Amino acid sequence: MPLPFLTADRGFDTVEDVALPFDDHDQWRRPYRPGPWRVGAAALALLLASFMLLATMIIAFAGALPGAAVCLGLAALVILGALRLLRVGAWVSRHGVRRVAFFRTETVPWARVSDVRTVQQPVRLLGLPRTVQGQALVVVRQGGERLALLTDHNADFLARVEAFDRAADAVEAWSAEYAVSS
Repeated sequence: MPLPFLTADRGFDTVEDVALPFDDHDQWRRPYRPGPWRVGAAALALLLASFMLLATMIIAFAGALPGAAVCLGLAALVILGALRLLRVGAWVSRHGVRRVAFFRTETVPWARVSDVRTVQQPVRLLGLPRTVQGQALVVVRQGGERLALLTDHNADFLARVEAFDRAADAVEAWSAEYAVSS
């Protein structure tokens, strides 16, 4: 039984595969659901943060307030890291396409996009230094510079080939709609 209120791409769950009329194309949105590897890593980080907050409380009740403050600060950093990890990915809007990495965000306006296509190339496995042969959704800028948005071996699409294909098709559809009209 699908739970449409839990999905990030609920506008594309309809039979006609079109966005719902109340969807705001000016808002940045992720055209796919976060993958289980990404959600699992964020959940483990939040679990670690909960233990750190429990340790903070115990340290504070023991009377070592500077130690409690350090532990609280570290727990806050872990929580912020988990939230940032959940935001990592490709985002689209009427204004352009955005690749959000852990430490960096890069936005390309649709007016500067010359092509969006899926290519076969070596890709990183779960963002680690090891590369494997896979597919990547690449945005080609007008100057010829390429920006890899998604890969089929990242934390969102590992072992989810159909989800990668749907996400690539969704980004290509956004490109076809807005890159030409910009």
